[in-house]
Amino acid sequence: MFFLKEKIKPIQWLLFAIAFIGVVIIKGFGVDVNTIGLSLIFCSAITLGLIFVIIRKMGSKENPLVIINYFMLMAFVFGGFMSINNWKTPDLTEWILLLSLGVFGYVGQLYMTKAFQSQETSIIAPLKYLEVVFMIIIGATWFGEIYNLWTLLGIFLILLGLFYNIYLKKKQG
Repeated sequence: MFFLKEKIKPIQWLLFAIAFIGVVIIKGFGVDVNTIGLSLIFCSAITLGLIFVIIRKMGSKENPLVIINYFMLMAFVFGGFMSINNWKTPDLTEWILLLSLGVFGYVGQLYMTKAFQSQETSIIAPLKYLEVVFMIIIGATWFGEIYNLWTLLGIFLILLGLFYNIYLKKKQG
């Protein structure tokens, strides 16, 4: 809104709030919140938002592969630095999982970067909330996790906020 001069209507703010409330409902309201972890989450969210703005601001002036390679390099450096004291040599299965993580991460990063370069940030950025929904689906199918009605309500609110926002933006344009 400030840097990209994109118009965000009041109804969109409400829809973003609905999606965020869905995430909060899924997370729960525990009193055992780790303040260091919460601080890191807020720093991560602010940094990610700035990255989205920068990618959108650059638009199609920069090749998405250049952006991705810088992103991957920084992730490698910081991830490597943070995990150096916890190194464990992977076995064959773990190497395959790490390789697939790299390949799928690279492809996902490529298309996310292209999306930010081609569409308004207010349409693309809220789609990050879908990560929560996908993780719940994976948890239920792969790990047999069981979720309650609050989780389903949270998923519903996330999807309602996101898809209605996209509908409104498409209706405008």
